[in-house]
Amino acid sequence: MNIKTKPMGDYQTNCYIISVEGKDFIIDPGIDATQWVVQNAVNPVAILNTHGHFDHVWSNAELQKRLNIPLYTPQDDVMLLKTNEWMPNLPPSTPDILVKPNQEFDFDGVKVKFHHFSGHCPGCSMIEIAGVMFSGDFIFNKSIGRCDLPYSNPADMKKSLQRFKELDFDMPLYPGHGNSTTIKNEQQYTDYWIQNL
Repeated sequence: MNIKTKPMGDYQTNCYIISVEGKDFIIDPGIDATQWVVQNAVNPVAILNTHGHFDHVWSNAELQKRLNIPLYTPQDDVMLLKTNEWMPNLPPSTPDILVKPNQEFDFDGVKVKFHHFSGHCPGCSMIEIAGVMFSGDFIFNKSIGRCDLPYSNPADMKKSLQRFKELDFDMPLYPGHGNSTTIKNEQQYTDYWIQNL
C-alpha cells in the first residue's frame, strides 16, 4: 500500500490517494484537488467520500468527469452535495453509489468498508482500506469533529464515540485534517470528549 496526501483549500482538508494492488482510491477530493489527483493517480478506480461537507467533496463532479470513475458517498449525506445556503457556490455532485451504513465493497479483491459514525453529520463515516482507517471529520489527532454545524447531532456523536471506544482492534488512522494517528491512541481521549460534548 502507498498513501499520498495533500491538504486542500483554506481548511487544509486532506485529500488521499491510496494505492493497493495496482488500484488507486481517491478519498475526499476537496477544493482544487483535481489537478493533483490527475497527476498522481495512475489507475484510479473510485472516489470515496467520508462525508458530504463541502471541503471534502468540492472536486467530486470534476473528477468523476475527468477520470470516468464512480463516486461513493454515504447515503445520509447526499443532501449536502447540492448547492445550499450554507455553501452557495458548491459544485453539485451526484453519487453513483449511495453507501449504506457499514457497507463493504470488494474491488477485485481489495476490500473497502465504510464504518458509520454519525454526529458530525448524518452520514459521517470512517473508511477502511487494507488495514488503514481514513476517519474524515469524525476523529482527529487528539480531537473530534464539530457538532455545532447544520445537520450535526451531539447525542449521536456521543453514541459514536462510545462505539469507537469499544473497537477491539488497532490500525493507523488518517483524518480529514491534520496529522495521522492510530485508533488505540485516540481511544484514550474518548471519555473526555463524551463527557464534554
